[in-house]
Amino acid sequence: MTRLQGPGAIASTDGAYRGIINRYRPDLEYYESTYKDLHQHPELSEQEERTSAIAASHLKRNDYSVHERIGGYGVVGVFKNGAGPTVLLRADMDGLPVLENTGLSYASKKEMKDQYGHTVPVMHACGHDVHITCMMAAAELLHAARSEWKGTLICLFQPAEELAAGAQAMVDDGLYSRHGIPKPEIVLGQHVFCLYKAGTVALTAGPVFAAADGVSIRVFGKGGHGSMPQDCVDPILTASHIVVRLQDIVSRELQPGKLGVITCGKFQAGTASNIIPDYADLELTVRSYDTKIQKQLLGAIERVVQAECDASGSPQPPRLAYFSHAPATVNDADPTKTLGTSFAAFFKGNAGPFEPIPGSEDFSVLARAIDVPSIFWSLGGCEPAKWDDANKRGALKEIPINHSAGFAPVIEPTLRTGMDALALAALTFLDH
Repeated sequence: MTRLQGPGAIASTDGAYRGIINRYRPDLEYYESTYKDLHQHPELSEQEERTSAIAASHLKRNDYSVHERIGGYGVVGVFKNGAGPTVLLRADMDGLPVLENTGLSYASKKEMKDQYGHTVPVMHACGHDVHITCMMAAAELLHAARSEWKGTLICLFQPAEELAAGAQAMVDDGLYSRHGIPKPEIVLGQHVFCLYKAGTVALTAGPVFAAADGVSIRVFGKGGHGSMPQDCVDPILTASHIVVRLQDIVSRELQPGKLGVITCGKFQAGTASNIIPDYADLELTVRSYDTKIQKQLLGAIERVVQAECDASGSPQPPRLAYFSHAPATVNDADPTKTLGTSFAAFFKGNAGPFEPIPGSEDFSVLARAIDVPSIFWSLGGCEPAKWDDANKRGALKEIPINHSAGFAPVIEPTLRTGMDALALAALTFLDH
């Protein structure tokens, strides 16, 4: 796509984009209030009713053609502004079942019923409230600046990212067909991390997020009295051997230097201390940057689980199921180089490389479904003085990370930087 190599890098170096963004940047006081409101009212995956309504209402006020309830609570705003490229910006909306412990005056006290019917605390522990707010602000900025660009802008608010299901659900629900959303020529998105200093952005070509598969395992035994294990087959012991043995796959079967992660995050069995149960349940997350390695890991897991069950004399074969999948997020080289030039010119010393992490995202599904390039960058969220102090002491691990109860991106300059980055990325690939 020659357009993706076009005017962006040239315009950004001569200050044109900086002038547009500075001239049309909205009052951020409103968005700071919006952010606090979103943070106080998070919603679990597939339950983002209030959040999606806020996004839809905002897009309508800014003259976008709005499509709602796509793949659940997905919202898409389309703004057609003459002939030119079509660019899609994406933000995710869902919160997590985490009890917030940030001490913020606007901390969440929300509780909801999860997919299993359990009442759980809910928190925006992964910064999706930042993503929503930055997208809303960028949507207003780009609408106000419509005389400066040509093309079609799509602002997509995605549900259920934390389940690695929302992007595929929107595609399966006819995002680009039944709902009539124009097919973009490029898909763009960002994610906030407190591992990076607020006011910074980071971008790298190639893999930036790992592929991830969720695996559930049920190991069967023969239950009985805890005082008579000789008459039982203990599934807890079998499952424990599995958990330990799975780590040998990464340390002894993968080529050194290749990323592979197998984590058992859920282990449930039994009802009382003196009862050996009939089964034990495990849930794993499996991650890598490479499709071949991912297949190798999953195949080895199946082999290890079966072998440990055979060794324990399990009365029936184990039950394995795959309950989630997210592909690796890989930034396409040529458009990433173009956007990197824009970022370097605009953010100067506050733009740098994005070190790949084994976290996962379903963002790239939106691009893979129609075979177009995509770019995903990181947005710094840690208060600068706090980050500098931790970095000086070699103590960056003290800073609460995503999915932790203490995760708390500083409001500014995070929101302004995220808004600017989204607007700049869109302008880089639109016509002028």
